[in-house]
Amino acid sequence: MSLTKRFQRSDEPIWWSLFSAGGVCVAMLIPALIVLLVFGPSLGLLSPDTLSYQRISTLLYHPLGLMFIGAVIILPLFHAMHRIHHGLHDLQWAHSALAKWLCYGSALLLSFLALSLWLLGR
Repeated sequence: MSLTKRFQRSDEPIWWSLFSAGGVCVAMLIPALIVLLVFGPSLGLLSPDTLSYQRISTLLYHPLGLMFIGAVIILPLFHAMHRIHHGLHDLQWAHSALAKWLCYGSALLLSFLALSLWLLGR
């Protein structure tokens, strides 16, 4: 082998990072949020005023709230589609770039659809 062998660049680190971030979001962030919102008021950790519609609406339509909602929607979608793509690859059903485009493209399309419906529902 030659020392001047050219290495082919891969886009896999991008997809693996989205997969990892989605897994962390699903495993850590969403359950903590559910526990806080379900048990917080009954344990006295949150006042009823904190969870009023006006306050939550203001919080979620703030730019940081938009980033949070975006992460909670987008990252699990990419996590799931990465799992589906590699599951199809393991079953030897997805050897072409078409399967990659369908999986990650559908995650991107569903992300835009969910965020646009969320913003239009304001």
